[in-house]
Amino acid sequence: MKKLYVGNLAWAVTDEDLQSLFGEHGGIASASVITDRETGRSRGFGFVEMEDGADAAIEALNGVDFKGRALRVNEAQSKQRPGGGGGRRF
Repeated sequence: MKKLYVGNLAWAVTDEDLQSLFGEHGGIASASVITDRETGRSRGFGFVEMEDGADAAIEALNGVDFKGRALRVNEAQSKQRPGGGGGRRF
């Protein structure tokens, strides 16, 4: 299973749009457009978890125009926060 980052999404793109688009390239475990907590509006990116076909999806969809925007598709990087940890140091 691979998690893909999908960037430069048009504001109108939905989870279902991502599922449909990526489903043509393999099995989808999940697809979600990330939204702003306050407004509920799309933040212009999302994630798709694929059971298979992730590499083919990256190859086929990266740079492709979807609803008027050129998609950026690549393997998602693990979330790492700067600073690495604990409390204050004096």
